[in-house]
Amino acid sequence: MSKTKIVSVVMLVVWVSLAVFLVYSIKSSIDEAKRIERAEARIIEQLKMIREAEIAYMSVNGQYTSDWDKLLAFVDTGKFYLTEKSETIITLPYGKDSVVVDIDTLGTVPVMDSLFKASKWPRFNLATLPYVPGTEPPVKFDVWADKISKAGLFVNAIEVKNPRPVDPSRDEDSEYNTKKPLRFGSRTSVTTAGNWE
Repeated sequence: MSKTKIVSVVMLVVWVSLAVFLVYSIKSSIDEAKRIERAEARIIEQLKMIREAEIAYMSVNGQYTSDWDKLLAFVDTGKFYLTEKSETIITLPYGKDSVVVDIDTLGTVPVMDSLFKASKWPRFNLATLPYVPGTEPPVKFDVWADKISKAGLFVNAIEVKNPRPVDPSRDEDSEYNTKKPLRFGSRTSVTTAGNWE
């Protein structure tokens, strides 16, 4: 066998090995991106369920809660009051109007039946609501709820975030909110928007 053939065979093996390596590395990075996308979609779904529960808790109790036990008990056994509001306008003798507002309570609806129907949230499970999906050992979402001062008034605020991001590029110190760990709400403003929206 001549030197040229030996060099050609060696170069062919090197090129084939390099091509296989490149294909494998590109495929593995695509597969990892898809895995992260699927995991984050599940986490976002869980955050949306928590947001619905917190907003419902706020509407009934007048504040958000950072206590998972209270939130879970509320979702499990809490009730919404069904009310009917009617207004009567009475014209007073001196030309002004007086408005009388009557609010009648018609009944109650369980929070669980109202918010977490299987048709809307097929993966809803009350026992796993506080936990970040796909983490081993299980990790709870960080929840913060308190009052903050805005324009001289104290208003309710909430923030719920994933303490263990699936995507390694998500960093709490990032200047872009969309690159921070998945969350909804804020400790500094009155919002329940998620940073994925």
